[in-house]
Amino acid sequence: MSQIDNPVHNLKEELGQMFQLVSTQLTKAKEALTKFDKDLAREVIQIEKRVNGQELQIDRIAENFIALYSPVAIDLRFVLAVLKINNNLERIGDIAEGISKYIIESNGPLDQKLMEESNVIPMYEAAVRMLEETKVAFESEDTLIARKIFKSDDYLDHINIEAIQNLTEGMKSDPSKITDALYIISIIRKLERIGDQLKNIAEEIIFYIEAKVLKHAKLK
Repeated sequence: MSQIDNPVHNLKEELGQMFQLVSTQLTKAKEALTKFDKDLAREVIQIEKRVNGQELQIDRIAENFIALYSPVAIDLRFVLAVLKINNNLERIGDIAEGISKYIIESNGPLDQKLMEESNVIPMYEAAVRMLEETKVAFESEDTLIARKIFKSDDYLDHINIEAIQNLTEGMKSDPSKITDALYIISIIRKLERIGDQLKNIAEEIIFYIEAKVLKHAKLK
């Protein structure tokens, strides 16, 4: 085992904990949405403080890693990828917190018919699965799994477009549902942004393992 193996392992474990924290946050926010549970939504907001703390800790460890070991080749790509993935995960945590705030602000459960017509829950479930698959791709260093994230993101984009069209029509036909429809549209847009963040993470995993920069490249 080389001198650099232990700090690489430690950094990987720290990021694994970050993945788990954000996954817990996102899952709890989904449950708070489906059950209209304001206490659970407040718990998600509390978890955000831990997510922010973990982000800062990983940044410090990564910066020290670069200063102490001057990594090159795959080790340098690894630490650069960790820094970017860490930031992407923190943003997903922010999104989960934002969804929870909508629940706390709302006067009652969102209109069930609008929820069904918008496919917001299937979209949310797809986002949670994407996060789980991205975590597996990182931990197992599997670029095949990472590449599947791109197709999943296309699915979220598709639901986003369809849902906004359906909800816009719903608001026109029944203005009394405008407030709920606007909340749902906001949640859907946040879920679509989660897909973008996860796609960014998948790109970083591929960069780290294969030394291929996919940002701004046309993905198939």
